[in-house]
Amino acid sequence: MNMVFVLAVVAVLVVLIFDYTNGLHDAANVIATVVASSAMTPRQAVVIVATFEFLGPLLGGTAVANTIGGIVDLKDLPPVTALLVVLCGLAGAILWNVLTWWRGIPSSSSHALVGALAGAAATAAGRDHVVWGVNEFLTRGELKGVAKVIFALLVSPVAGFCIGFVLHVIIRRQLNRARPSVNRWLRHGQFVTAAGLAFSHGANDAQKSMGILTLVLLLGGFIGSFAVPFWVILACAIAMTLGIMSGGWRIVRTLGFAIYRVRPLHALDSQFASAAVISGASVLGAPVSTTHVVSSTIMGIGASERPKHVNWNKAGEIILTWIITLPGAAAMAVALYFLFSLVVRIAGV
Repeated sequence: MNMVFVLAVVAVLVVLIFDYTNGLHDAANVIATVVASSAMTPRQAVVIVATFEFLGPLLGGTAVANTIGGIVDLKDLPPVTALLVVLCGLAGAILWNVLTWWRGIPSSSSHALVGALAGAAATAAGRDHVVWGVNEFLTRGELKGVAKVIFALLVSPVAGFCIGFVLHVIIRRQLNRARPSVNRWLRHGQFVTAAGLAFSHGANDAQKSMGILTLVLLLGGFIGSFAVPFWVILACAIAMTLGIMSGGWRIVRTLGFAIYRVRPLHALDSQFASAAVISGASVLGAPVSTTHVVSSTIMGIGASERPKHVNWNKAGEIILTWIITLPGAAAMAVALYFLFSLVVRIAGV
């Protein structure tokens, strides 16, 4: 059997597994505040979130997929080598996702994917085959490749913190004299904001897998240009939704309880602010980390109300994880590349 075909099939399966682990890992980002504020039962939250997660990739366009597909330039490599690079990048990101999920650490699947792909590509073909985008940014102010992704990953948490802070101050003033019964309406309102957050998450995160899957098809010679087929959109939507339905309850405890004590108003504000940031990024084709955004909005809300009650130690732990994810996932992908290359050589290709 043709090795290109075999690697392409394996890569497609691994992309869908990555998409599933992404949903598994990021389920907590959408569900945590809903559950922590008692707006929904876990079962209700999973059903509503899964529904809108599925709709996000179908209706959210392909701008983020185009960005992710342009992180590495592997067109001049032999198809076997190019597909092996993508396969190792995906496997490295999956290992990192599983490790951080198991430890209950809300790390970034986007960080992991970018770091792993860049590490595998630089090792296999040299740094020139990674679209760093630094020169374009310095000379023309144009954001592309890794620079665009890192810029989005750095700016989005700051935006989430600021929007969460300001939004919570405004709404608290508006509800300053409200009766405690208002909490019932705030809980009901989360059916809308949680759905919006789930839709924006699906539209942004599933597109990352759509971009990689389309890149696999292009490198394998199955399509002539980088254009996302509908079946790719549908497959990634299903894989992400299944991951969401599996839940990430270890991380729910971190986001919902360990950073700041979340009440109905906090949850509503966090969901609204997070959905706004992620939706804006999706329109611009900027892949962002839902984990980063949701965590930072909770911190911003807590800082606007009772800064001393925010668990800044937990925030520091999360930030440290953000810093080590890129090199950590890259190291995993590099190790896997050497291992898989040995297997391919033994197979006689």
